[in-house]
Amino acid sequence: MKYRLAMLLIVISTLLLAACGQKEIKNALNWDVEDFSATTNHNKTFSLKDLEGKTWIADFIFTNCGDVCPPMTANMAKLQKMVKEEGFENVEFVSFSVDPSVDTPEILTAYAQQFNADLKNWTFLTGYSQEFIESFARKTFKTIVKKPEEGNQVIHQTYVYLVGPDGKIKKTYDLYKDVPYETIISDIKKLQ
Repeated sequence: MKYRLAMLLIVISTLLLAACGQKEIKNALNWDVEDFSATTNHNKTFSLKDLEGKTWIADFIFTNCGDVCPPMTANMAKLQKMVKEEGFENVEFVSFSVDPSVDTPEILTAYAQQFNADLKNWTFLTGYSQEFIESFARKTFKTIVKKPEEGNQVIHQTYVYLVGPDGKIKKTYDLYKDVPYETIISDIKKLQ
């Protein structure tokens, strides 16, 4: 009887320990990220290969944005600071410009500096066509990007995307209002 009780306790303990160490994100989307080629704010070539094996956070912004992009970028900067405070390694931040004809590397660098972005692990991207970014956003990130014929305000959503080291989009979160920072940090931790 003592033997059976001891075995039962070992099995229960093993199951509990296994459950505590779960590193899986619940309800992960697992969307594949399509390859891309872009130019960084440092005027260097950048592609999906530069993010291989890393966890990364992506958003879509533009520097002439009159409403949602400044708060989104400020919130991304706060998230970057939280990631640094957690001591996470191999976490990159990527902001895709949705207005590449306007957002040159120099303009993106100046924009990043307004928000105290740490450019060691936050890359602002441009250097592709408007058609490419609209198609890439729709096919890969399941989001809308559309530059209207009139005016200079590009239509886009306010999500931030968590991409795992396996190159798959795991989750989306609102980056504009009521940003779920703690949930994002918890999800990043599961990918470390």
